[in-house]
Amino acid sequence: MTVEIGSTVPEFQLKGIDGQSHALRDLRGGQATVVFFSCNHCPYVHAWEERLIGLQRDYLAKGVHFIAINANDAQAYPDDSFEQMIARAAGKGYNFPYLRDESQQTARAYGAQRTPEVFLLDAELKLRYHGAPDDNYEDPDQVSQHYLKDALEAVLAKGTPAIQETPPVGCTIKWKG
Repeated sequence: MTVEIGSTVPEFQLKGIDGQSHALRDLRGGQATVVFFSCNHCPYVHAWEERLIGLQRDYLAKGVHFIAINANDAQAYPDDSFEQMIARAAGKGYNFPYLRDESQQTARAYGAQRTPEVFLLDAELKLRYHGAPDDNYEDPDQVSQHYLKDALEAVLAKGTPAIQETPPVGCTIKWKG
């Protein structure tokens, strides 16, 4: 069960690859926040990460903040360890915090199941869009539905996104035994 559209999402406080603790409440006052569950090894994340980096670059000046959260079991998937998170973020030039959900409590509280799985929040941290970033992970040139971008534009205009939910597409979150 995921958080319902229109409801306030659960608070979290997680360690980032910068060594700092990051809390969702610290972003209150922005125009919108994109929380997305991610990881290092998933080919779907790899396919979408440049687009997510680009959206953060394009929308940061408009008061939008992106946050990536890795909840995968790093013992079963060593590529998703904290050390590997640091290396991936540096290598790809992440322009958003990359946080570790070691306990997996945040992923469970959000009802996240996939990577990448997007949760767009408005200024009051209420869920306005949930699902996939767009409709074509394989080829950015073949995207016909820019779900996240369109939802961001609606939220920034104080409107309601035309599409509020899509099925998340990606690898499953790797839960601890």
